[in-house]
Amino acid sequence: MRVIISGGGTGGHIFPAVAIAKTIRAQYPDSAILFVGALGKMEMEKVPAAGFEIVGLPIAGIQRRLTWKNLLVPFKLIASMWKARKIVHEFKPDIAIGVGGYASGPLLRAAAGARVKTLIQEQNSFPGITNRILAKNVNTICVAYEGLEKYFPKEKIVMTGNPVRPEVVQLQGKREIACKHFGLDSNRKTLLVIGGSLGARTINEAVDVSAERWESEGLQVIWQTGKGYVEQSKKRCAGLKHVKSFEFIKEMDLAYAAADAVVSRAGAMSISELCLVAKPSVFVPSPNVSEDHQTKNAMALVSKQAALLVKDTEAKECLGDVVSALMKKDEQRVFLANAIGAMAQNNAAERIVEEVKKLVLSHAEAPAI
Repeated sequence: MRVIISGGGTGGHIFPAVAIAKTIRAQYPDSAILFVGALGKMEMEKVPAAGFEIVGLPIAGIQRRLTWKNLLVPFKLIASMWKARKIVHEFKPDIAIGVGGYASGPLLRAAAGARVKTLIQEQNSFPGITNRILAKNVNTICVAYEGLEKYFPKEKIVMTGNPVRPEVVQLQGKREIACKHFGLDSNRKTLLVIGGSLGARTINEAVDVSAERWESEGLQVIWQTGKGYVEQSKKRCAGLKHVKSFEFIKEMDLAYAAADAVVSRAGAMSISELCLVAKPSVFVPSPNVSEDHQTKNAMALVSKQAALLVKDTEAKECLGDVVSALMKKDEQRVFLANAIGAMAQNNAAERIVEEVKKLVLSHAEAPAI
């Protein structure tokens, strides 16, 4: 099987793409898999680190602020279309898969134009503009949320869920190891705060304001600050024994295993992981994303009483109270854990690969596994 996987720009696009690629490779060891990303974006580093070849397109998006760089966007788009057609012509894929992000637009258009079977995977409850544009030209659309018939042709939609890194959601028997790893007191309730790799300013400020109070109430905190809040968090934690701050947490399985509740942004992949690990969650959606899709992601759970939501603008004032109240109510945490766990979608990568097989088989005989 010859497969092109295109997209990226954020971990929310890259991690599902790599999970799909690994599942294809596991089932088809002799498959040829080529990634196509955007030059200068994080996929150009992350994909080779995962063991896959990647080619970059000179594509770029329009900047929201006034800048001369926007004048180059049409020319980069044309150059990307030409390069995408060349890649498709030379690689001769059996299928092209798009996961969202700038690069998937030109590549999937080129593949569809060459009559190659195409599939897109939409992570969010509100589709990105690239996938909305591509929807009418692709064969199959794999989604993780209900109600996307408003944006995509209903007959093309398949509910698969979002592929997550399997090692992150395997928690059984890890709590004791996690407590030792993070230097925690196993008798205290633990709050995990995920500020993102770059840092969510309002979440970090809310923790800064509330940390001393939480500790006095008997809680302990694992606090991932991101790059932008490292020095402030060190100063804040200097006099606190039970608040542990980290710029980045690599061992997310241990962080989840230790947590009695989680505060997080509402990115699609974070939500998918939290559903699978069934942790009571308070979402603080980022306002700095296109079309406020994180709020829509969170509301898909909140509307089913499977999570709590605090607005970004209210986090500094309200998050401390919401967390304190939640950690005092054991029954509410159990209810939320059961509700969010019921929304988990297991084996998403395998489900997507099944759809890939169907498309390839409909075009020609699929290779033997």
